[in-house]
Amino acid sequence: MTAGRHWRYALPLLGWLLLAGCQQGMAPVAFHAEGRPQKLGDWHVVEVHDGKLQLNAGVVPYDLNTPLFTDYAHKLRTIWMPAGTSAKYNPTDTLDFPVGTVISKTFYYPRAADGKVGEVLRNDDYSRDFAGQGLDMAHVHLVETRILVHRKDGWAAIPYVWNEAQTEATLARTGAVLPMTLVADQPAAGIPAREDFNYVVPDESQCASCHAQDWVSRKIHPIGPKARHLNKDYHYAEGSANQLEHLVKLGYLGGLPAAADLPRDANWEDPHAPLDARARAYLDINCGHCHNANGAANTTGLTLDYTTPEDRHLGICKPPTAAGQGTGDHFFDIVPGQPDESILPYRLSSTEPGVMMPELGRSTVHREGVALIKAWIAAQPGSCVAIH
Repeated sequence: MTAGRHWRYALPLLGWLLLAGCQQGMAPVAFHAEGRPQKLGDWHVVEVHDGKLQLNAGVVPYDLNTPLFTDYAHKLRTIWMPAGTSAKYNPTDTLDFPVGTVISKTFYYPRAADGKVGEVLRNDDYSRDFAGQGLDMAHVHLVETRILVHRKDGWAAIPYVWNEAQTEATLARTGAVLPMTLVADQPAAGIPAREDFNYVVPDESQCASCHAQDWVSRKIHPIGPKARHLNKDYHYAEGSANQLEHLVKLGYLGGLPAAADLPRDANWEDPHAPLDARARAYLDINCGHCHNANGAANTTGLTLDYTTPEDRHLGICKPPTAAGQGTGDHFFDIVPGQPDESILPYRLSSTEPGVMMPELGRSTVHREGVALIKAWIAAQPGSCVAIH
């Protein structure tokens, strides 16, 4: 890495030592202040080199305590900011990123053993995935990469779909439908050995359905990079470190309070965490971006973000705002102690248009997530009285 490339990003020296690798042969990250570049490679954020999907200099990977479910896809998330800029800490909302920020999210799957086109593994094993040195293309199949770029007039969402050769991703403004087959990595009760599905890449107009924090203005914002989601350790190339503290060391984040004052969502898969915390974290990331006071689902009266008290606002003994197939003939969103009589798990368990929730972003049922929500409802005390 040349001295010129060091100064191009103007990050603190310690930050440079901690960054996930400046890659030889990659041009500097490009911030496109307008337009829709035709190729993902035009951004120079992530590129395939030497058999790996590699991150450019200054491109920092991150993860979430509890991620959004997308048809069992694995995800590589990254942040890049221009020289001399940094995000500002926010205790509740998305970090305040400066103009010029480029956030990427690459969706991929572990490759099936036989390597057939469209067949991918269904598992939660990230041990052979990104570990600070890039994604090994011998073991993964790239599907899409979404770019969120912060321009002067706000955030823009730009989707790209990877080609069959796995060498480049091309602009897909109208989205895409990709027939795929999930192959179970390990046989398990209730898990089909093979599951055909259509992986749906959303078009640009659909991005606002989830990313619009205010449904009146419909301006989009990142969902995942909130302090409570980021407050966890990540295994960087140099070793494990808290993600928020790591961003501070890189000069990418300012105003971080003491560690004891940082909010943290639970890991939905952590058996040692309280069931309530796990379920609320799952609903927060999967549903809360729409089901909140200002989101796309604000007229439903059902709010599912982490600030919602456990009362009717959360759906407990709350009748739906409209009848129809979306209710499954159930009377309340949540019936304490009776998950099979509750609308919430009914909709999470469906893949039918007009019934399924979330409405976008999946074509399969997240069986483990549904099981968590059912267990959470089953453990709730009290009862509801249906009025016929």
